[in-house]
Amino acid sequence: MPNKKSGKEVNQNRDDTIRIVTEVMDFQTVDTLTAGWHTFLYANKSTETHFFEFEKYPEGKTMKDMEKEVIPSFKKGMDLINEGKKEEGFEVFKQLPSWFFNVVFSGGSGLNSPGHTTRTTIKLQPGYYVIECYVKNASGVFHSALGMVKRMIVTNDSNSYAPPQPDVRISISSEDGFAFNPDEITTGRQTFAVYFKDQKAYGNFVGHDVNLVKLDDQADLDELEKWMDWVDPKGLITPAPEGVTFLGGVNDMPGGRTGYFTVNLDPGRYALIAEVPNSSEKGLLKTFEITD
Repeated sequence: MPNKKSGKEVNQNRDDTIRIVTEVMDFQTVDTLTAGWHTFLYANKSTETHFFEFEKYPEGKTMKDMEKEVIPSFKKGMDLINEGKKEEGFEVFKQLPSWFFNVVFSGGSGLNSPGHTTRTTIKLQPGYYVIECYVKNASGVFHSALGMVKRMIVTNDSNSYAPPQPDVRISISSEDGFAFNPDEITTGRQTFAVYFKDQKAYGNFVGHDVNLVKLDDQADLDELEKWMDWVDPKGLITPAPEGVTFLGGVNDMPGGRTGYFTVNLDPGRYALIAEVPNSSEKGLLKTFEITD
């Protein structure tokens, strides 16, 4: 289900609406934002699935440090895993610079299929951020290593924008997984509020998030679940599994925070899934249907 419709329906003249465009392996957007709430329209005009994540860097660290100390380590570790040397690959990940573990993952879009536009609203604090996508191309190379990183400065000036009013509320936690009422979800324009009750790093070094997926008759939930774990050699790799269309969501952020995403929904079968290993066992893969 293309989500371009929702992108056309929103008022893009509002000052709190920021457009991000990917044409190949890039993020075309502004360089500076005020602190506070912003809505991001993310147009994926490329041929691969992407997302964007705001990563707040520790004082004194920049994107140059990421490119020098972080991206090569992840590439080296992933290369070993692809060769069947998983333990050696994880040893490389353990050698990441200590400052990297102080990066605050601060929200962003869920996965976004080619040709779609997602709408995500998050609140940003002042600081130095790197925007990243680490989906992998068909050769298993992280998109971030191919140029999908961008610096973003959030200034000390605050805006007065407010978050949208939600139609559906989702709570996510490491203990209870996704908690929501599927009967609240209907066709048409829907805004989801995602409350992060807690947060933790899982075996793939990332926290839980929310990705909305439209499922057709060819979709295999087991295949989708396995694909969502980037540590798997076939995880988060192009192409995405057959029969699934990613419609956005809210990327991982600290416990206690709330993010929002808005979509236009047709009747059909859907799933909410997190980018964690064995998501169904954790309650972080839930399906639902819309019949009218």
